[in-house]
Amino acid sequence: MLEVRERDFGSFYETPFHAYDDPSYVSYLRSDLARILDEDRNPLFRGRDRFTYFTVLSGNGPLGRIVCHIHEASNLRHGLRRGYFGFFDCVDDPEVSGLLLSKAEDWARRKSCDEIAGNFNLTAMQQIGVVTEGFGNDPYTDMQYNPEHVPRLLRAAGFEPFFPMSTFELPLRDIDPDNLLSERNRPLLDAPELRWAPLRRRHFTGQMESVRSLLNASFDRNPMFVPLTSEEFLFQAKEMMWIIDERLSKLVFRGNEPVGAIICIPDLNPLLRSVRSRLGPTLPFHYIRHLRNRRRAVIIFWAVDPSMWGRGLNGVMLHAVTASLRAAGYSELGLTWIADVNTASLKQTERLGAKRLHRLQLFRKPID
Repeated sequence: MLEVRERDFGSFYETPFHAYDDPSYVSYLRSDLARILDEDRNPLFRGRDRFTYFTVLSGNGPLGRIVCHIHEASNLRHGLRRGYFGFFDCVDDPEVSGLLLSKAEDWARRKSCDEIAGNFNLTAMQQIGVVTEGFGNDPYTDMQYNPEHVPRLLRAAGFEPFFPMSTFELPLRDIDPDNLLSERNRPLLDAPELRWAPLRRRHFTGQMESVRSLLNASFDRNPMFVPLTSEEFLFQAKEMMWIIDERLSKLVFRGNEPVGAIICIPDLNPLLRSVRSRLGPTLPFHYIRHLRNRRRAVIIFWAVDPSMWGRGLNGVMLHAVTASLRAAGYSELGLTWIADVNTASLKQTERLGAKRLHRLQLFRKPID
């Protein structure tokens, strides 16, 4: 007999460890997931009654989980009445997935939504999508991943894909950073009006506020984008302070105005995989070994202020980051999701020589 529990964090966290036998899947740390699902701490949902989560269990343990939520600012900006699901992780069983998805649909219906879509996870800079190709390719930090039965279960429940995107991977040994420079953009490296700065722990909060304003300006026309408040942005970004490698990220200022940024961090997934995403007495040993042997990094996002569009700043920043990665001994670089409609960023990945790692889609279903 199947049992449904609402807001049972213990079973919610344990679900993927019971549901999946896929070595490529990496769970959040328990403490990180608890923080994200805490309405009193997560500014996206505090005091709004717009969020809940469910777990399906049998006598052998948890079999599936799902989060339901409404992003009011997104619905208002884009003229929608959409509910969202996230963290949809499930055994390969249509009965279990059907029960979870019907719970999400019923919840969204009670909140007056006319459709539901996902995966949208619950942070200011959301992990989104359902992997539909590239199974078995190890994801990087901040990349969504699921086994191949998950999109099949969604389709069987009446959900349709509607927003294609991809993640990418670049073997750094295969590129020469100087090839990213041209006669047109090379002068930007030494342009007197531009100031280059690394991302520093001691200046992290102030630098992140500059990055937030730049992100809001440069992503404003992107589909589904919603400007981030300072609190929303820092809610997730502050966790990066403890894992950044100060040699990697690049910030560009014109005077005191941020005009470009690439946020690049070491990939933590190998470490999390080695400790099964749990804090324990062996974590310090594994962390020291990780620091000595880390070879993978990931670009979380890059952004250029509209006033600098068309001048080649993206290429110059990518030159600087890839040169720093190679000098620091990194061998692989991941790029988080880029939508098919974002042709400019896709051209940049093509120039880099990056190869597709995963193909993803959002899935949606109308609610009667």
